[in-house]
Amino acid sequence: MRILNRKCWSRVASACAALGAAWTLAIPQTAEACGGVFCDGGLPNSMPVNQDGENVLFVLNQNEVEVHIQISIDPNTNAQKFAWLIPIAQIPEFEVGSQPLFDALLNSSVPTYQLQQTFEVCGEDGISGGLSSASNGDPGLSSGDGGTGTEGNDSGGEDPVVFKTTAGAFEIVVLQDQTIEPIKQWLIDNEYQWIDGSEMVLQQYLDEGNVIVALKLAAGSDGGDVHPIVLRYPSNENCFPLRLTRFASIENMDIRVFVLGNSRAAPTNYRHVLVNPLKIDWLQFAANYKDVITKAVDDLEAEGLAFVTEYAGPSNVVQPFAFNFYSTSWNEAAFVGLPPEEVISTLNNQGLANCFGADFCFYNHPLVEGLLNDFLPVPDGLTAEEFYANLQAYADQIDAMAWGDGSAFAQALDSRIIAPGEHAQELVDAYPYLTRMYTVISPNEMIADPIFHINPDLQDVPNFRSATEYNLCDGNSVVTLPDEREIFVPNGGPWPDFIGEMWWAEEVQQVALKGKPMHLVNNTAAINKKIEEWNLAHGWPRFPEGAPTTSASDTDTDSSGSSEGGPDSATSGGQNDASGCGCRSDGAPGGGLLALAGLGLLAGRRRRR
Repeated sequence: MRILNRKCWSRVASACAALGAAWTLAIPQTAEACGGVFCDGGLPNSMPVNQDGENVLFVLNQNEVEVHIQISIDPNTNAQKFAWLIPIAQIPEFEVGSQPLFDALLNSSVPTYQLQQTFEVCGEDGISGGLSSASNGDPGLSSGDGGTGTEGNDSGGEDPVVFKTTAGAFEIVVLQDQTIEPIKQWLIDNEYQWIDGSEMVLQQYLDEGNVIVALKLAAGSDGGDVHPIVLRYPSNENCFPLRLTRFASIENMDIRVFVLGNSRAAPTNYRHVLVNPLKIDWLQFAANYKDVITKAVDDLEAEGLAFVTEYAGPSNVVQPFAFNFYSTSWNEAAFVGLPPEEVISTLNNQGLANCFGADFCFYNHPLVEGLLNDFLPVPDGLTAEEFYANLQAYADQIDAMAWGDGSAFAQALDSRIIAPGEHAQELVDAYPYLTRMYTVISPNEMIADPIFHINPDLQDVPNFRSATEYNLCDGNSVVTLPDEREIFVPNGGPWPDFIGEMWWAEEVQQVALKGKPMHLVNNTAAINKKIEEWNLAHGWPRFPEGAPTTSASDTDTDSSGSSEGGPDSATSGGQNDASGCGCRSDGAPGGGLLALAGLGLLAGRRRRR
């Protein structure tokens, strides 16, 4: 059983934020990120809204890539000024994505830290060496998430638009030219916010053979209509155009990349880092998780261009969170010809809404209320709760013109909720393996577009990390990490600061297409020596002559201390900081990515000071 920490309670509807982490989750109406390059707050001379995080899902098929991009808009900005640019190697197919899918991905695979309690059996002399099984509370008490179709224009002509379409609430244009100037002028003429200084990077993408996709909300749409976007295109490689993101980014921005496939995914041109578990504050359920990851990916040989793997394993871990992806009871045809006063009761029957009483409505999909606002607008003088909870009573005030015969509502319901939800469920059912990778990166480090690949030889990485604290009779304790390394904790806390122990990353790796990772940095022996010195200096083990001492581990340890196998011998190409998406004739979107689900502190946990 998980218990929500008070600090997270206010965000339970979309998911908990990591303790101390600046993470935005996914319900668009409450999101803090703008996403993309051009975004105007609506004020004179306003700067683009800072982009706090990005979440992207890649689905890897043979010879095809499907990418789902979570788009979030700051509710305090003018949503009509929102725009997002995505460099991509060719014109993709566009579809509406599923917000509940992102909610489920984030929450179902969140790294969760647990600390079980055991107690030494104390006799009259204060020590017996026995072990009691613990009032460790419910073993599920944990902190969470580390907390938690048109021909291209190659002539340099004045009109760079080569394709136009719509997807849900978004108007989409694809722009192409040999130089950025015609594209820049078109964006300015069409009231897109331009960011001075972005010309050079956009020109690089054009030189690499990319087109530029520009998205913005259609007229009449607002923040409540925002949804993820899906792009599908032929490719054997997925690439995240991060170089463009830096113009709307913040320091230490969270990026999470999910990959659905047949095996585990890894970064191709970025490093892969295994975090030093000594840096994690296990006594506080990894409350310092983001800070540890930030420093680990900046460590020697990682240099800010690295990811950690937060989860790698069966995709059936993904379960709907708060909202279903899809239900067979959802049926858009039921609304065609339906009298408008029966809309809410029909939504209730399909499980898309729960409206009852005089003024209570709860919607089981984040886009339902936005659709109601579009096709059944609330009359003046009423609140949305009053109106939608009792349509029959206000039948004479319903805007019959906005509702029509219900066909437009039915079409929107299908394209924005039902079809994306059905596809999301199909993806989770069809692809057996999910990888979740995370990094923290600042604008000055966004010099290379990360690319990801499948490596069938990599081992699973669990997202549940459980340590055990053995409380001694003298008030001290010993924490046994998931990899079985023991750490002596004076007075039962706080978590020790190991003087002279400076390694944030236990390993920095380069991961090839096959085989085990190549070790660029391996600090395991040094870390083990520091643990042994620390423990012996504090009299642990009590009887060193008869107790085994800590020796260098032969296992790779991920950010939670879980095993990833023995020494790796695979070779791989070096890291190319100038690498980009378009230079490989394949591309993927980028732009606007955690949640360290803050879960409850263990009740009754004994602490001696």
